[in-house]
Amino acid sequence: MNVPETFFSIHEELVLFLLSCAAGAFIGVFYDIFRTLRLIIKHNFFFIIVEDVLFLSCYAVFLSAFASVQARGELRFYFIIGNALGFTLYFFTLGSFVIRTFRKLFGFVGRILSPIKAIYVILCKKAGGKFVESSKNIVKHIKKANFLLQSDKHLLYNKNESKKRKNVNIVAEENERKTGKSQ
Repeated sequence: MNVPETFFSIHEELVLFLLSCAAGAFIGVFYDIFRTLRLIIKHNFFFIIVEDVLFLSCYAVFLSAFASVQARGELRFYFIIGNALGFTLYFFTLGSFVIRTFRKLFGFVGRILSPIKAIYVILCKKAGGKFVESSKNIVKHIKKANFLLQSDKHLLYNKNESKKRKNVNIVAEENERKTGKSQ
């Protein structure tokens, strides 16, 4: 009877620890995507929390997949320590360089685009004023042309202007007299 191996040798544990450190660096790259997104689009506190919860959820899935594939489904505490160590090393070395580079790049692009943005804002203000002015002119011409209401001569309720309208009570009394006379 063959008993499956239920323990890792020191060499296998060291390899798993180094793999978890490398995976921690990969997790740092994944976190830099969120940090870069925060540089591009300003976030409020709520969206930062949502992104962090999403990141931690992805890390939980990754950790369980790592344990399933690499460690025969056994989750060991040193996997988490290796991930944290790899993440920390990446975050303070290469990650800080990457974010600093992106900040400079976005700042440079922002400085290049700021005159274009200023010209765009000025053009929008002037064009907006012209649009409002032209729309007021159009409305003024429509009012002059009397397109808004029909002429009183052509409305149905003005055809019999010579007859006065009768009061409802008078009409009811006349109907009673007629019905009374007919009886």
